[in-house]
This record gives sequence, structure tokens and C-alpha cells, in this order.
Amino acid sequence: MIRLTIFLTAASLLAQTPAISDGTAHVASVSPNVRALAAEKAVSKSETLRYSINWPSSLSLGEAELVSSTDGTGLSFGFTLNASLPGFPVEERAKSSASPGFCSFRLDKAFTHGPKNAKEETEFQSSALTATRTTANGGGKTELTTSQCPKDALTFLFFLRNELAHGRIPQMEKVFYGSPYDTRVEFKGTQTIRVSEAPVVVDRVVATIKGPNSQNTVEMFFAHDATRTPVMVRVPFAMGSFSMELVR
Repeated sequence: MIRLTIFLTAASLLAQTPAISDGTAHVASVSPNVRALAAEKAVSKSETLRYSINWPSSLSLGEAELVSSTDGTGLSFGFTLNASLPGFPVEERAKSSASPGFCSFRLDKAFTHGPKNAKEETEFQSSALTATRTTANGGGKTELTTSQCPKDALTFLFFLRNELAHGRIPQMEKVFYGSPYDTRVEFKGTQTIRVSEAPVVVDRVVATIKGPNSQNTVEMFFAHDATRTPVMVRVPFAMGSFSMELVR
């Protein structure tokens, strides 16, 4: 069911990022300290975004909520998803904390996918280049290798918004949402789409996400506002593309 929760994920960066502002690529070095200053604008003190989860026919099958906050010393993010396929309820809850420079401290998530339930946490130790993933109810612990500035899926999404606002697109890196996912983002141009029946100018971004047992493509659309609000996400399935659309 990773494609249902892939709404959380996208792609990556660490230090070097090609620009997308005028079609002329260049490489810039971005330190965590510089990113911390940029985060003041990328993450408002409090933000709540609500979405409708839609069938390919546009009928709603559920809803999702994305929240963020900052107190000047750190970042907090949260995501909830409640949807229902015929005879198959889907619930997802995740929260994470990170430094002002978008380096993850901790990720907690819990989900229900039909009859399956799970709860787990991931603690990041950046100085040791490791993360410890612990699954509840005797599921055990797993040690994961990370970069100096690891990113869980929630933190990465807000980091991606910040990069887009500054005319950059991340390079590929591992993004953590339980397992690590190799994530590559591609900028596909600017266009106008309809969101809540109104035209919106957006940046179209395509993320390729490869996990231990799967590879998926996600199409994301970010508004041209100061914080590059994600207004729509499309995920392809055999029966068509499901979407998550901002409710205004």
C-alpha cells in the first residue's frame, strides 16, 4: 500500500541543486545553516492544509490533512489520511520533528490497511549517520544508514517546497518512511490546472520513488505562492490515477 502513503513522499537534496527558474541549469552549494534561514519563510508558524482523496472518476473516497509548525528552534510536521476502498479501510497517521535546516530528528507513524495494523518510530542520529527503526508489539529494531542530514518523508516534502520557492530542484537521495526510499524529483514545467473549480498556476514535479520491493511514480503540483503550497498529487494505479486535491 505504499502508493496510498506515497502522498507523503517526493525526492531529495543535500548540498548541490540545479536551478529551474529560467531554464538555465547551475549548481549551488546550500549548507544546513543557509537552509535554516530559508525555513523561516518555507514553514509558517502554523499551517493546516486539507485535501480530498478522489477516485479516477473524481468521486471522493476520503480526506487527508497536512500540518506544520515552527517555534524558531525546530520544525514539526503531521499528516493524517482516512479513506475507504470497498471493504478495505485505510488510515494513516504520521508526525515528525526536524531541525530548522530540515534534518530529521524523529518520525512516528501508525496505519491501518484493511485488516493490517502497525505502529513504529524512527529515531535519527545524524552524528553517527544512523537511524533506529522500532516496530511496536514485538516487531523488533532495525539499524539504518543515513546521510549527515537525513530526511523522513514529511520533512522532505516541506524541504522540497522550500527548494522550489528558491528556484531549485533536489538531487536524488534516500527519504525515510519506515524503509528508506531512493527518491528522484524532476521539474516538468509550469502550467495552469483547476483546483476546487478555480484555475491555479503551478509547478509540475514528477517524483520516482524506489523502495526495497517497489518503484512508483508520483505527479505533484505546487502553487506559485510564497511557500509553494502543494495543491494536487496524482498517483497512477492500474484502474486509473487517484488524486489528492487541496480543499480551499
